[in-house]
Amino acid sequence: MIQLLYPHHKYYLSVVGRIAFMISRKDNKGRKLRDNENLRADGRYCYRYTDIKTGKRKYLYANDLPDLRQKEKEIAKDREDGIRTGVSIKKLTLNELFETYMDTKQLAKSTYVNYKNMWNNRVKDEIGCMKVVSIVPSDVKKYYVQLSKQGYSHSLIKNIHNLIFPTLEMAVDDDIIRKNPSKNALSSDYGVEMKEKFVLTNEQQEKFFEYLKKSCVYNVYIPMFTIFLELGLRCGELIGLTWNDVDMDNKQISINHQLIYKNYGDGCKFHISSPKTNAGNRNIPMSETVLKAFKEQRKLNFTLGRHYDYDIDGRDDFIFITKTNRPYMPAGINNVLYNIVKAYNKYETIMAESECREPVLLPKFSAHVLRHTACTRMAEKGIDIKVLQYLMGHSSIDITMEVYNHIDYTRVQKEINKLDKVVDF
Repeated sequence: MIQLLYPHHKYYLSVVGRIAFMISRKDNKGRKLRDNENLRADGRYCYRYTDIKTGKRKYLYANDLPDLRQKEKEIAKDREDGIRTGVSIKKLTLNELFETYMDTKQLAKSTYVNYKNMWNNRVKDEIGCMKVVSIVPSDVKKYYVQLSKQGYSHSLIKNIHNLIFPTLEMAVDDDIIRKNPSKNALSSDYGVEMKEKFVLTNEQQEKFFEYLKKSCVYNVYIPMFTIFLELGLRCGELIGLTWNDVDMDNKQISINHQLIYKNYGDGCKFHISSPKTNAGNRNIPMSETVLKAFKEQRKLNFTLGRHYDYDIDGRDDFIFITKTNRPYMPAGINNVLYNIVKAYNKYETIMAESECREPVLLPKFSAHVLRHTACTRMAEKGIDIKVLQYLMGHSSIDITMEVYNHIDYTRVQKEINKLDKVVDF
């Protein structure tokens, strides 16, 4: 007996004895349908398969049979390669994958916030909206070109890449995609060329401190910047110093934390942050100059009535306090430096004009430049490079060498002078 089932689908069932089997299935255009293919009543074509990872039944839909067959080929290739084929996987965006990636990382709170802010500010509304399975290498490259045209530095683009690449690499490991589309996507051509790093020359350093000593406004910063330049601390390490960290009797300073000003989801506030690496935890012996500077800072705090009465994450009695009786923010230190340089240059210009000479002006510099200057001064004094690495709190000696690798004409001239009398002429 032959019975016609679902006439619209041309679905014929042959019954022989107790066994029923399909002998012919065609769509409304007379095209033969394969196993697991079907033409729905709404006119759409459907393909049924089983996800190899979950064992769940899945469905593909298309408006035409050739389109459905193309999707079937892709599914077959995915199944052959062990790629997950679920609908939710195919809809997964880079933003959603990044959230999963961040859940797999054990990071310091400050680092976690930095990564999230960078993603939300630069990636989220751009390539982050794309489906992971649809991203190709050219998409990543075009995104980096876009950032370049917007004036972002190569280092920033590199930092963004360092988030995108491992996120997509996780997708490869989880059998969501076959290859990482961001692999080899980063080029040194992307991004605005970074300004060449510099350090203060010996003359500039001397002019800076000479002006501080003369100034009735800025002379209160002499102890702080003396300590900064003598020790080469990070800005957060300097402003985070408490009197409990300074052992004047044994002439030793304990560096084991930083003071940062971050938004952890409840507004911008002061927080204590642990060093990024173990190398950041270090005990530094004091020179007599540094000891004297700390003693002078203590006198200043007493004379000016500066004292911070509240603790920050269990830390209190901070050494460097503003006139509003609160610790310095990192940006606050830079603002002080910029204001000093501006005031000095104005003063120097007037003095040079009155003395009929060319002014010796100072470049605008940050706390980071001052740290680089400290590293360079110590190296110039002949401090052992491994000791210098320890003092600076660098995790790698390569970082120390990179910091010291500032070549200026004065340094070149000094080294060339060592060649005098090599040849008796």
